[in-house]
Amino acid sequence: MSKVKYKFNKKSLTFDRVQTSFRKKLLYFFTHLSTGVVFAAVVLVLAFNFVDSPKEKAQKREIEQMKLQYQIMNDQLDKVTKVIKDLEDRDDNIYRVIFESEPIPKTIRDAGIGGVDYYEKLSGYVNSELIIETEKKMNRILGQLYVQSKSYDEVFNLAKNKERMLASIPAIQPVNNKDLKRIGSYFGNRMDPFYKVRKFHEGMDFSATIGTEVYATGNGTIITAGRDAGGGYGNEIIIDHGYNYQTVYAHLSRIYVRPGQKILRGQIIGGVGNTGKSTSPHLHYEVRKNGLAVNPIYFFFNDITPDQFKLMLDFSSRPSQTMD
Repeated sequence: MSKVKYKFNKKSLTFDRVQTSFRKKLLYFFTHLSTGVVFAAVVLVLAFNFVDSPKEKAQKREIEQMKLQYQIMNDQLDKVTKVIKDLEDRDDNIYRVIFESEPIPKTIRDAGIGGVDYYEKLSGYVNSELIIETEKKMNRILGQLYVQSKSYDEVFNLAKNKERMLASIPAIQPVNNKDLKRIGSYFGNRMDPFYKVRKFHEGMDFSATIGTEVYATGNGTIITAGRDAGGGYGNEIIIDHGYNYQTVYAHLSRIYVRPGQKILRGQIIGGVGNTGKSTSPHLHYEVRKNGLAVNPIYFFFNDITPDQFKLMLDFSSRPSQTMD
């Protein structure tokens, strides 16, 4: 039941009943309605912006959990990257060195995945940066693992041929120690006995009597057996050992092999002599890798002890005169 309102009449000093028109009632209704609507709108705006609904709270918890998991994943990916770097270092600096293989170029190991627009589908979100960075790390690791897997396949094939390679690479002295008088000259800059000027000596000179047996220092194929075309090396033998290695045996008095012949390490191939440009009977011995002369003393590991090797290194550093 609606309330009846009265208004005090100052003239008659009585209370007169207030008669409200329909228009006023309608205006009154809409005024209150508008106030209620405005108040409700303000409440809703505040609620939507500052008060989370249960569903929003649950979603925010899920987002925070997702960010935490991404951070944990990134930390784990960083650890995996360190492990891969260690594998790469071992591969390039140990395994490939052992098997005489070139390291894999850094440009190939660090090759990326995808182009400029590869990560575009992941952009435009609040946490896009975190997601894209994780995706980049994952793709980088997948690429590195692929390259490393291919590298290990190659190293495995090299390992299968390791026995043949070890038998082929020069590993002994070409003259037996019991027959050796002395090492006349070492690898490096030496005095020429004929011209009395310093020149680079590309091998080692083993002093021994004429006819002393000369041994092949590794398995291989004879590619030269005869008189040196230039005349300086006299009678010489050159052996191709494969794996980019060759050995040269010069100033020989006798040659027991022929071009194309397969020989084994330790096989007698000739005799010490004094042919060509030589001051006295000796064997001039060279080791060549990729066509370049290298120090032969690094290829006597089957014959000498560590102490003998140190002594030989000491002697090789002293100035001397060659025998050819």
